[in-house]
Amino acid sequence: MADITVVLPGVLQPLVGGQSYLTASADGAVTVGQLLDTVTGEYPVLARRLRDETGALRRFVNIYVNGDEVRRLKGLDTEVAGGQEVLIIQSVAGG
Repeated sequence: MADITVVLPGVLQPLVGGQSYLTASADGAVTVGQLLDTVTGEYPVLARRLRDETGALRRFVNIYVNGDEVRRLKGLDTEVAGGQEVLIIQSVAGG
């Protein structure tokens, strides 16, 4: 069993007690959706910042697995295996 590391941008770190990453153990491949369910279980505010009421990724949230944006792969059904790193990027708007 190996861990999957979810790297969080600075703007989301206050929602998880200041941590820069979260980890989840995986015995085989899991989907990005399952991974998000696991790592946000203790952080409902983070879960709401990443996904909307229907469970879809919010449009300003980008998630990368091995450098590939999941919307260009299989979305939340993209598989992630232990030892891999998942990067969350949140677009910041303003002016």
